[in-house]
Amino acid sequence: MFRKFVRNAMSLAAIAVATVLCSLAMSSEMKKDPDMNPKAVQQEAFTVVGISVRTSNAEQMTPARPIGKQWERLFQEGVLAAIPNKADGEIIAVYSDYASDKDGEYNYLLGARVTKVENLPAGLVSKNVSAGRYAVFTSERGPVQKVVVEMWQRVWATPKSELGGDRTYKTDFEVYDQRAQNPADAVVDLYIAVR
Repeated sequence: MFRKFVRNAMSLAAIAVATVLCSLAMSSEMKKDPDMNPKAVQQEAFTVVGISVRTSNAEQMTPARPIGKQWERLFQEGVLAAIPNKADGEIIAVYSDYASDKDGEYNYLLGARVTKVENLPAGLVSKNVSAGRYAVFTSERGPVQKVVVEMWQRVWATPKSELGGDRTYKTDFEVYDQRAQNPADAVVDLYIAVR
């Protein structure tokens, strides 16, 4: 009986030690996470062709979900295949024509970067993304809906001193490259225009 008690106590102690070691390993892993601050880049101008909708962050919290519906259209209607002169295989989401700031309306264009704009099929529009300074945020790896929302929350919480200046609210954009091919395990870059 005493031996059984000692064996159980040793098993519980082993579990406790393993739990502590796992906790320490996880906390040291957290310290190894990449810097969550954005990096500053000088971005050249480019053009995106795709489908567009006027929306706001408040409207995104309603059943209307215009951005979610744009993504559904992108795939269900074969929008990417209809875009002529694609520059690469990336999907680009452009936020532009802001009414004011993060609380106002903006245009959301979902499509692809193009080398030139000509003979656009009906329903497609183009938008020039301004050249200039951008603060680039890179998401954590995870489900795309989750990591993109978290990345925008980081933008809103980042002081302008860490952004590299005031936001211009002219053109911001997300890049969905090869790292975002699996929507359940994606990494996305977000470019925020700054002065």
